[in-house]
Parts: sequence; C-alpha cells; structure tokens
Amino acid sequence: MKRVLTTLAILLSVLVAGMAALVLLVNPNDFRAYLIDRVEQRSGYQLTLDGDLRWHVWPQLSIIAGRMTLTAPGAEEALVSAENLRLDIKLWPLLSHQLDIRQVMLKDAVIRITPASKPQRKQGVPIAPEGGPVIDDDGTQWQFDIARLQLVDSLLIWQRADNEQINLRDINLTLDKQQQQQAQLVLSSRINRDQRDLTFSLVMALGLQHLPQKITAKITQFSYQLEGAGIPAHGIMGEGSVEAVYQVAPAQLDFDKLQLSANNNRIIGEGTLHFADVPSYLLALSAAELDLDQLVGHSRALSSSTDVPVTVTAAPVIANQAEDPLYNLQVLRYFNAQLGVKIDHLTFRGRKITQLWLSAENKRGLVTLNKFSGSVGNGSFALPAVIDVRGKKLLLAISPQLQKLELAEVLNMFELSSPLTGAFSMSGQLSGERGFSTDSDWQGELQFEMEKARLQNINLQQLIQQGVARYDNRVRGRDSYQRYTEIEQMSSQLNVNNGKITFNLKQASSPLLQVSGNGLIDVSERTCDMSLNIRVVEGWRGNGELVDQLIQTAIPLRIYGPWQQLSYQLQIESTLRKKLQDRVRQMLNKIAEKNRVFDDSSSLKRPINKP
Repeated sequence: MKRVLTTLAILLSVLVAGMAALVLLVNPNDFRAYLIDRVEQRSGYQLTLDGDLRWHVWPQLSIIAGRMTLTAPGAEEALVSAENLRLDIKLWPLLSHQLDIRQVMLKDAVIRITPASKPQRKQGVPIAPEGGPVIDDDGTQWQFDIARLQLVDSLLIWQRADNEQINLRDINLTLDKQQQQQAQLVLSSRINRDQRDLTFSLVMALGLQHLPQKITAKITQFSYQLEGAGIPAHGIMGEGSVEAVYQVAPAQLDFDKLQLSANNNRIIGEGTLHFADVPSYLLALSAAELDLDQLVGHSRALSSSTDVPVTVTAAPVIANQAEDPLYNLQVLRYFNAQLGVKIDHLTFRGRKITQLWLSAENKRGLVTLNKFSGSVGNGSFALPAVIDVRGKKLLLAISPQLQKLELAEVLNMFELSSPLTGAFSMSGQLSGERGFSTDSDWQGELQFEMEKARLQNINLQQLIQQGVARYDNRVRGRDSYQRYTEIEQMSSQLNVNNGKITFNLKQASSPLLQVSGNGLIDVSERTCDMSLNIRVVEGWRGNGELVDQLIQTAIPLRIYGPWQQLSYQLQIESTLRKKLQDRVRQMLNKIAEKNRVFDDSSSLKRPINKP
C-alpha cells in the first residue's frame, strides 16, 4: 500500500511539475498571431484580442483573454464581441504542436446579425479559392480542433434590411461536437418586445457531414412560455419538435415533422423558407382542435352565463396602429408566401367552426385567399378574397358565399347585434378601404335570403290588428303575447355603401303576413329606417266583408330608431279611409256607367219609334 501511495505521489508531482514547466516555458501570447491568422485564412473574418493572454491551470488548463471582437470583411460593426474569452485546451497535444481546444467560452457576448455586421466585398478584389492547407508564415503546419462552444449570459441582435431589431437576451448556449461529424446544441434565451416576454429552451442534434454547404438539424426538445400585454393571465406555453435542413447556396431551410403545442392546442406541419433579396415562404399547417379564444383570451359570448371571462392584460397602444390599419400589414410587402391551413374543429369567439380550410398566396403585399371556407352549425361559408397592401391604403375585395348561417351567431362573433335573427344565405361582391372594419368603408351589392326569420321586440300582426280594431270595432285580431314577428321566407337585394345598407324587399311571407318594402340600415350607428307594406292574411275575426277587405289591404308601416329601442308609425286610419273612398268611387263609377249605357240605348230607339 505504501508503494502504491508513493507511486501516485510521484506521478502527481511529475504532472504538477510538467504543468508548472509548461506555464513557465510556454507563453500563451505566442498563440495570439496564430489564432488571428488562422481565423482570417479560414473565414476572412478579423479577430482581435485585447490585453495579454494568460494561463489558467485549475480545474482546467485554459487560456484566458480579455475583450475580443470578430468582424466580417468590410463590415461596419463586429459580428461578435465579448468581455471575456476562455479557451480550454488539452495538454498533451501541445507537445506535438497541436492546439486541441476543448472548449471556447464567451461571457457577456454580443452577437450582431444586422446589415452593418454583414461582410462587404470590395470591387476589384480577387476571391481566394476555397480549401487547401493552412500554413503559418514560418512554415509550421499547426492543427487545431474545437470540441465545445459555450455562450454565457449573452445577447443576439437580429435585424433584416430596415425592419425592427429583435433582441434575444440571456442567451446560454452549449455546442458540443460529437463523433461522425455530429453536434448537439443546447440553448435557452428570452425575447422581450412590446411589453411581451417570450422565454424558450431547446435541445438540437446537428448533422455536419456536408458543412459548410448544408446542415441538418433535429430539435428533439423545445419548450416556451409567452406572457405580457395582450396575453391571457395564465400565459401561453407549450412544447414542440421539428426536423430541418439548411443549405447555403441557394439559402434555403426545409422543415417537416413539425409538432407544436400551445396550451391544449396542437399543430403539425411542414414548410420551405427561401432566403433571398425577396424571401419566399411555403407553409402547410393542420390541427385537429384549435381554441383561439383560449390563446387570445377572448371571453365567451354574453349569452353563455356559465362561461367565465378570461383576464387579459391590455395590449400597448401604438399610435400608428390606431390611426392606420395598414400599419400591421406592411410586412407583407417584403416577401412572397404560400399558406395552407386545415383545422377540423376551431373555436372562435365562443362559436364552433368545423372543417376550416385556408389557401392563401402573398406576392409582396398582394394577398389572394383562393379558399377560405368552413361550416358553422348547419350552415357553411366560403370567403374568397383579395387583400392589397402595396399602396397607401389597404384595399380589400371579397366575394362571400354564405349558406344557411345563423345571423345572430355571425354578428356575435364580431360583437355586433341585430333585431333580426334567422338562418340566412348571401352572395355578391364587397370591397373596402383602410381596414377590416365590419361597420364602415364597405361598398358592394349582395343578394340576401333568409329562412325562419324573426324580428325581435315588435309583433307586426298584433300591431296592425289592434290598430284596425281601434278604428273599426266590427273586427278584431287574434290574441297574441309574442314580442316578435316570424317570417318563413325572405329575399332582398342589398346595396352597401360605407356602413349603410339599403335594401329592396322582394319577398317576405309567412302564413300570417305578406310584406314588401325598402329601407336603410346604418350598421355603424346601429339604427334603421324601414318603410314596409304589410298585408295580414290570417287571424282576423268579425265582419266577413270587412275582413275580406282587410286581407287585400296593405297597411304602410314605418319602423325606425335604434336597434334596441325601435319606434314605429302605422297608417291604418288613412289607409282604410282611402280604401273606403276608392270603394265608394268604384261604386259611383259603376252606377254612372249603367246610367250612361241606359241613356245611350234610349236615344238610339227614339228615332225608330218616331211616327
């Protein structure tokens, strides 16, 4: 045992003596020029190391440097800058002139991927051929390798063209090189923007077999959490995975097997991203269940008393957004894209939409919705549209094809209300400017049809029958306590102009009523003014002759005022008086006609009977 301890002590002494001798005999500053030249020859980037390099022996043999920068050729700003640089190296390879770097660690680094940090090629400068051995000025062929790259408490600044900067803060990254040209990346960071905070972490396997032309990546673990303004109080969190391939020339990213969860929602998909002066994106997504109300924090409709509202922190108000709806869509001008979405069951503002299909294409601000369709209850919708954000105004053209949708449910989705309910169908053309407002800036013509319509807060049959009974007590109507009017079938031509809808009622009928007329509905002010002619064809009791007359008489009715407090004017007395006057006039005309015929026949006979 004593000999073993003695042997270990001798070995430890030799190791300590060797390391001490290395520290005393080898100056780490001798590697400064080698590292700078090596980086420049390999990549063309300029490496600067401020201050002296020094050894750090325990617990790992390392070279410590102060501030460092890495700058692309001709760039205005450094690509990478850091306050501290540490190179962990292996001892034995140094004896054979091999700089085997186990780990490069940067602390408090700032990485800039911006137009100012991009390499700028000078005109007339020849391009060096790729490949070939790297030989120092003294002719010594050094070799070096990096097993691990680590970033601690660092910052990434990313900006494309003139877009706003995106900052990734608190970056902690570890890149481990493995055998067979494989590497593993572990990353955690956060993004703070517009009073919203996104934190995320991921584990990624990298394939470097075709480096630098191509890199394959497989994210096996990914988790995130989004909190802040405009986000539900409990936040949005989830996890995901994806497989991707990135190639340098042409710059392109292909990914598939995408799986991403957001709270209780799960999305799968694939896509291709082409990075060029004008990027091009191709994306296909699908989901079995997607609850948008849960993601955006939208409370349920007020009619659902059992639903609990979701608390949402108010989103920040940006002046440009409030004044110009085009503000948020200007980004569409800078890329081309194709998007396909299929959702089996979608929850939007408390309503269930099934079999939602979306197929859209963007050509630098000209967006074409080739297909946007789905089903709501027993109805369906198709909304092909064109959105143009290339000019100073947002232009929208839409060709709605709606079939048997419940009007109240559709209006509730957009926080609107109407005294008229029922299943409606609609087709036509609409266009608008400035935005997607539902109550202004629209023009177009629509064909509107409705089944089993109900006009709330007013019973037209009862209203007319009570008015007639007060005028003539020989008739009365059916007793009814309904505070609405039912119409079985209804069709109308609508003209839309800046939130005002004028209509010409072609047909509106039920077993009790026959209605015609026209009017104006102001969607923005929530008011209406309608002039109707109503025939009550059932429900009369009393004098048979008068009842027959009333069945054939159309009573003018004007309905006007706010939707929630409608007023009316019923012209019963003047109508019946005019009807009576017309009847008396007809009787007098008949009598006059009989007298005229009689007088004419007598005058003809008089010459014959003359002696």
